[in-house]
Amino acid sequence: MFSDLIAQKEGSSLLCRPDSEDQGPVFERTSLEYNPCSERYSVGERSFNRQYAHIYAARLMQMRPLLSERAQKKWGSDVLIKKLCDLETGVQCCIVGTLFKRMDLQPSILREISEEHNLLPQPARVKYINDADELILEDELQRIKLEGKINRDKCVTGSVVAIYGAEKNDGKFTVEDFCMADLPPQTPKPSLNSDRFVLLVSGLGLGNNRADSMLELQLLVDMVTGQLGDKAEQREAATISRVLLAGNLLSQHIQDKEASTKAKYLTKKTQAGSVEAIRLLDEILLQLVASVPVDVMPGQYDPTNYILPQQPLHRCMFPLSSVYPTLHLSCNPYEATIEGVRFLGTSGQNVCDIQRYSSMDNHLEILEETLRLRHLAPTAPDTLGCYPFYQKDPFILEECPHVYFSGNAPALDSKLIKGSDGQEVLLVTIPEFSSTKTACLVNLRTLQCEPVCFSAFSAADEDEESEMNVSH
Repeated sequence: MFSDLIAQKEGSSLLCRPDSEDQGPVFERTSLEYNPCSERYSVGERSFNRQYAHIYAARLMQMRPLLSERAQKKWGSDVLIKKLCDLETGVQCCIVGTLFKRMDLQPSILREISEEHNLLPQPARVKYINDADELILEDELQRIKLEGKINRDKCVTGSVVAIYGAEKNDGKFTVEDFCMADLPPQTPKPSLNSDRFVLLVSGLGLGNNRADSMLELQLLVDMVTGQLGDKAEQREAATISRVLLAGNLLSQHIQDKEASTKAKYLTKKTQAGSVEAIRLLDEILLQLVASVPVDVMPGQYDPTNYILPQQPLHRCMFPLSSVYPTLHLSCNPYEATIEGVRFLGTSGQNVCDIQRYSSMDNHLEILEETLRLRHLAPTAPDTLGCYPFYQKDPFILEECPHVYFSGNAPALDSKLIKGSDGQEVLLVTIPEFSSTKTACLVNLRTLQCEPVCFSAFSAADEDEESEMNVSH
């Protein structure tokens, strides 16, 4: 977006003598049609008296017809599709079910509370996969162990797949091939006659008490609101039509886990670190919403419910910015249509959880895997907390997005993938701004992603003659 602008070009308004009578041009920000589509992630009745088996049953019932159709397309319309109770030894057939990966290293609450058995606590791990893991497929009635041509380490519990093969004499099912539900149907993207941008930012990490990170965040705000750069850059900034903050607005360092165990007289006159961070967030949002519509998603460290789907942050926490109609407090997951372009994404908890329990390390690869599984969070509720839905699984993708993103990634990455029915999806991993100082711009016309990087002086640079840099 800004890459073709030369900051020190001849005749730049920044290099001209200011004229007190000339207030400069006024650029009108491009407005876009916006339709929120996150109603299915809104939890009305909050009852936790139900078992989580219902969500697995609902998931399988919703996915079975889709996978049966995919299986017939892949292996022929005459392929036998059987339930596990109808399997015959040696007969080639297709079975549809939910994967379960038995993992010895998976954390267990039963092991954590078994101190009376003098067991050592389980060490924290980056990954919990092991060579001894077993892959099992189960349906409504029974389960069967899988072996053969399927990548056990890449699979995760909760994925609904179709398996082709045969049951052997030892009671195991030998896999010859398998398929996923693949991308859902997609509404065609409208053709736009000009560039229009949505700015994606994640992981602001407010409350970490680092002055340099606040400087870079303020530079980002000034760029969006047109307070940074010359006239040409301000004209380009006016094409940023919406800002999306994808979770972890607050820093994890303000989470005081010991506060609840301290004596009351020690904490009576103290203030939680999140209070100051929320006040700071409100001031940042005030600057943004006065100029551009902003969608705010909660994340893992933000003050809302922990399990998915996370409900919007309460408006009472933002007395300054909430008076503006341009502030939109959204759910996590987030889904909306912006000028006909469908956005879908999360704050990153689903991707990080799959990373821990599979061999996949790249966030972009995990994003594509969930899209082809047609499920946002397959590991919920096994290793990722979620609400105990019982009639319908809202995380199943019913319509294919045009932009599918995940927040709080280690680095910015993007990829355009195509489906078998002509779908085109831009995958984006939004980096954590507090550590990478990077946001990204999505061009709604071309579905291309462009990084916006900020850097400033830091303690490590004091001995060097480095300069503050803003690159686009």
